[in-house]
Amino acid sequence: MNAKAATAARTFAWDRLAREALTDSFRKLNLRHQLRNPVMFVVYVGSWLVLALFVRDLIIHKPALATFTGVVDAWLWLTLLFASFSESLAEGQGKAQAASLRQARQEVEAKRLKEPRPDSPFEKVTGMALRTGDHVLVQAGDIIPSDGEAVVGIASVDESAITGESAPVIREAAGDRSAVTGGTKVLSDWLVVRITAQPGETFLDRMIKMVEGASRRKTPNEIALSILLVVLTLVFLVVTITLFPFSWYSVHYAAHAGHVVGITVLVALLVCLIPTTIGALLPAIGIAGIMRLLRANVVATSGRAIEAAGDVDVLFLDKTGTITYGNRQAAAFHAVAGVTEARLAMCARRASLADATPEGKSIVTLAGTRFPKETVASGDTEDGVLVPFSADTRMSGVDVSGRRIRKGAPDAMRQWVAKEGGTWPEGLDRMVDKVASGGATPLVVCEDREALGVVELKDIVKSRIRERFAALRTMGIRTVMVTGDNPLTARAIATEAGVDDFIAEAKPEAKLARIQEYHKEGHMVAMTGDGTNDAPALAQADVALCMASGTQAAREAANMVDLDSNPTKLLEIVGIGKQLLITRGSLTTFSVANDIAKYFAIIPAAFVSTYPALGALNIMHLSSPRHAILAAVIFNAVIIPLLIPLALRGVRYRAAAAKDLLRRNIWIYGVGGIIAPFVGIKLIDMVLTWI
Repeated sequence: MNAKAATAARTFAWDRLAREALTDSFRKLNLRHQLRNPVMFVVYVGSWLVLALFVRDLIIHKPALATFTGVVDAWLWLTLLFASFSESLAEGQGKAQAASLRQARQEVEAKRLKEPRPDSPFEKVTGMALRTGDHVLVQAGDIIPSDGEAVVGIASVDESAITGESAPVIREAAGDRSAVTGGTKVLSDWLVVRITAQPGETFLDRMIKMVEGASRRKTPNEIALSILLVVLTLVFLVVTITLFPFSWYSVHYAAHAGHVVGITVLVALLVCLIPTTIGALLPAIGIAGIMRLLRANVVATSGRAIEAAGDVDVLFLDKTGTITYGNRQAAAFHAVAGVTEARLAMCARRASLADATPEGKSIVTLAGTRFPKETVASGDTEDGVLVPFSADTRMSGVDVSGRRIRKGAPDAMRQWVAKEGGTWPEGLDRMVDKVASGGATPLVVCEDREALGVVELKDIVKSRIRERFAALRTMGIRTVMVTGDNPLTARAIATEAGVDDFIAEAKPEAKLARIQEYHKEGHMVAMTGDGTNDAPALAQADVALCMASGTQAAREAANMVDLDSNPTKLLEIVGIGKQLLITRGSLTTFSVANDIAKYFAIIPAAFVSTYPALGALNIMHLSSPRHAILAAVIFNAVIIPLLIPLALRGVRYRAAAAKDLLRRNIWIYGVGGIIAPFVGIKLIDMVLTWI
């Protein structure tokens, strides 16, 4: 599909989504739905009240008053419609995502085994007939019928239907990559899978429910904001109600001229002063947060987890795969006295040709990079006998032209040299200790009975990870590296990466205890993990991110699952959580700031006939009281759809200290929220005057 066709397809999809959201908006104009949002419920009641007044004015033949009341009522209903549209549009994105996920959930035929063995007899049943504890055989070309745990075998699995990534992944029994997801496809080999989910309760089912918003509940911050909005609404409601008897008394008993302020004007005043803008956008902001997380290929099994990510101030990060690349890489050659670095490098290279591990390959690469001429001259080892690496000998090497070259762990190589009748060079132990104390892994290289020196293998820290941790620190977030390395190695890597703390030789109970300590101090903790030994700590953390490739125990303990199985995603999730909170706070600030301009528009218009001195407050020089009221009501309605894209996209988030974010929020959305209504209401008044 070319770019033009892709753009046309996206435009068509968006138009269809907007049409469906508009239809759904009208369905939401009912009492049951409006009761869920106290702010908009007040607008709903006011709309019916003004509608009744409009009908009354028509009956008693007051065309001018009926026109004014009817126009005000129409814009009140539009305010409700725009609020419902924002929520429907956000929900529509979730439904569209859920529809694509449902395509992956297809009814398949499963091979249910009598015994958990690949050669056991099996019966063919539907996926819906499977129950927890059943064992099924999946072979190349088969669709995995339900969530489960691989108990026998190894296979390549296509998970693109779930993750969107085309690259296959390896799933194998008895490891941290044993969990399989229903709806994925086996590409090669086979697995015996133990089913771990009942029909309708699979990971895919939970994803669909989550993105549709069916299981979304309000988070603590959202509840607190809702209470604030309700309190503001009640305050303005009481104030507005008291204005009617005050006006009636002023006209009839205080000998003021003019007329009693009308119910229509009071309803317009109330609707304009209560925080209708944020009340209308609040549901959309929450749903859009879930969608942003899903676009990052992360599924939250709890809406609370997304918001908790915004409040996190401690991050537990796995060293391997998150802070470092995971595979140790050759970093340097350290030759003993009397041996050139080039000779050491060439012997290390030859000894690594039979080593298929990433470490062995990195030695070959480093030697070729540092000494390309010597590499070409060596001619490799076509006539030699390769000695593969084994866990027993802990060394690899080559026998060529009467020479025996070996590379391996220092203690293993010491035994090799002693067995060959050689001597261990003076200073080699100091060299080994120096490499180890720097957080690297030393490998000794020998040629026959002579030890040549040390190859330094390092856990390479990811580029720019230090800058990312520094940015987190400015946000007040403390980073804790979790590793199984010894304290010496852990400290060296932690210093290089720039983390604030580390846990070395980490055991499940140590991670759990540290999280509990932070909780006692009042911190919000996020953690990433994928193994069964991570499950206790994941269950304890406020934000628990598990890899989709992780074990079933880890996935059940977590409240977020990363479909890409990328441990660094936790940093992105924190940003999404922060963006959700900032978006909500920014639009709340904007909504409350709007009231200042509306106050200057409606208060003088409503009471100027009774108290002429209030005309001084008409600083916008609006043409007439009725135009002022209409302009305020129209602006109050129109601003909602104008802010829908911002609510769905989210306010741009930058890593900064809380005070800097607050200052930026006040200047942009506080001051902007004051200026925008003054400009908007004046322009609308000019249009009304022209009409």
